[in-house]
Amino acid sequence: MRGIDASIRIGGGGTQAGAHQLSTEQGVKVIGVASTIDNDLGGSDRTIGFDTACNTALEAMDRLRDTAASYGRIFFVEVMGRDTGIHRHAHGIAAGAEYVMVPERRENVNELVSVLENRSKEKGSCIVVVAEGDEEGGAFKLAAEVGKRCPQFDIRVSVLGHLQRGGSPTMADRLLAARLGAAAVEGLIAGKHNCVVGIVNGAITFTPHAKAIAQKKMIEPDLIRLLAMLAV
Repeated sequence: MRGIDASIRIGGGGTQAGAHQLSTEQGVKVIGVASTIDNDLGGSDRTIGFDTACNTALEAMDRLRDTAASYGRIFFVEVMGRDTGIHRHAHGIAAGAEYVMVPERRENVNELVSVLENRSKEKGSCIVVVAEGDEEGGAFKLAAEVGKRCPQFDIRVSVLGHLQRGGSPTMADRLLAARLGAAAVEGLIAGKHNCVVGIVNGAITFTPHAKAIAQKKMIEPDLIRLLAMLAV
């Protein structure tokens, strides 16, 4: 914004931490806009990019499901997420994956093998969603371990990686970006700063940077229960 000592910063935790420093140390009036595909920044129920990343991963898994079913294979699909599985559970549930491994839920290879043995007999093919930060390792490590224990499986690995960060935004993300962008400008004009603009329970909110950065989002209990049901 020209002519005033103010700034808008769009991004996730790292970006907002920098914005907080800029505001507290340099006196610049900064409002952050919640934007990260991980949806792990406090101050907003949904962050810009989350819906697009989820839909990109879902489309990829729908395509993999076709080839998995055709050849009777087990696909390990690695999605982005070092510290949080907030949207990995969404991928797995929406795609009908047979198993989902995320940092927030403690799983083990023994449970995974048991599920795959049962599901492969029933369906002939399986999809396992793995967050890159899962405590048991990434998709290649898990696939190798399962392959050792179950040599009868025809296993393939697909790493979606930065594919999730590109592409055309969904309508939901475009509307969210428009709402938050307008609110950020209006907030600065009204004198708000050193905060993150987001939407909580459908309403525009302004959360102090420090609080938004420190807040750790958790997977909703009902979705944790659904994840557990996938492993039954």
